[in-house]
Amino acid sequence: MISTIFRKCNGYSSIILDDSLLKIGAFRLFILLLLLQIMADSELLQVVTGNSKFANKFYNILAEEEKGKNVFFSPISAHIVLSMAYQGAAGTTADAFSSSLHLGNENIAATGYHHVMSSLNSIKDVKLHIANKIYVMQGFPLKEKFLKSASELFLSETESLNFAESENSARKINGWVEGKTNSKIKDLIDAGCLDALTRLVLVNAIYFKGNWAQQFKKEHTMKEKFYISEAESVDCHMMHLTRRFRYRADDHLQAQILEMKYTNENISMVIILPFKRTGIEELEKKLVDVDFATLSEGMRSMEVEVSLPKFKVETTMDLQSILTRMGLGVIFDQMKANFSEISNSDEQLYVSKAIQKAFIEVNEEGAEAAAATGAHVRRRRCLEETEQQSFVADHPFIFLITTKPTELSDPITLFFGRVLTDVNFLIDLHDEL
Repeated sequence: MISTIFRKCNGYSSIILDDSLLKIGAFRLFILLLLLQIMADSELLQVVTGNSKFANKFYNILAEEEKGKNVFFSPISAHIVLSMAYQGAAGTTADAFSSSLHLGNENIAATGYHHVMSSLNSIKDVKLHIANKIYVMQGFPLKEKFLKSASELFLSETESLNFAESENSARKINGWVEGKTNSKIKDLIDAGCLDALTRLVLVNAIYFKGNWAQQFKKEHTMKEKFYISEAESVDCHMMHLTRRFRYRADDHLQAQILEMKYTNENISMVIILPFKRTGIEELEKKLVDVDFATLSEGMRSMEVEVSLPKFKVETTMDLQSILTRMGLGVIFDQMKANFSEISNSDEQLYVSKAIQKAFIEVNEEGAEAAAATGAHVRRRRCLEETEQQSFVADHPFIFLITTKPTELSDPITLFFGRVLTDVNFLIDLHDEL
């Protein structure tokens, strides 16, 4: 079998190899495979690191723009769609993608995300699905390289639509998104965003549902106060559980950090809770310069008495303002955007709309989260730690759903949010305790 492999690899179709040649050939093949693996690992690391930096900056801008509101988004969903668009960019537009996505070039983005998606979609014991799809105007020619990258590396489906029939096109796109997110994300695309000038719609959908490794008991959930200021509060359903969790108190951040694992321990929720009820703004300012991949460093397993509110957050965001502040304003500029690697057509393309809808619900059993991002491309016209800690999330906090770090990469931030205020997100008064 080795002999046959080496004949194919080295072109010796009619030569019988002796033992010495086999050993040399085997060594060369081993080196080749090793180099390919190192290259693949490097691209994976760059994509994961790029996503982490992107998530950090995105959150900082979003938190500022949505002052006083709950926020929730999927950085990886936005990062994937933009990385797909990057495949068709050239010139200064490609440079803007490279800088804003923190990726060396479009090939790193494509190869790295191929490994990320393959890895995440194979995770067991929780439901985690990521899917991409490109909708293209009927008769609009795509370059073979762009199409191949989208289908083979980003694992994207492709479907032709007549965007002039905007209602029908929006219904098909939204139906696909709804199916991929277990009906949690509906009406991502408004028919009014589509018309005869629309050439492409790039969509990413991510869905997650996981049960806590250590579940809260419903009979321990009680109606309690959630403080939105030092003295003002709203009612919430507060869950209670005392178990061993990874935990640390951070004096620099002036916050407690708790990690709660799901049944697949490669996925966890990390909650960052300010020491003070009114400490969320101060915490966010300090997080500007913090690498989120390092949040779990220094944590240790200990018994923690956890009080966490049930909550549900739903958001819809037009990403243009945030992406422009992140350095991607050129992709929305009809005169300057350069997407010449998408098509051989003479038409000048630009991004007319970038939208993300996201949803999360956290309860005694675990968390269910979903997000979908769409981009439309148009033609121009420290405290002292004791053995048991108390972690009472009865005031604003930040949370992330991330993968476990490995020897090859930092954790991947799947979802990111802030629970701040608004009674409708913290408690449904019609729910039964």
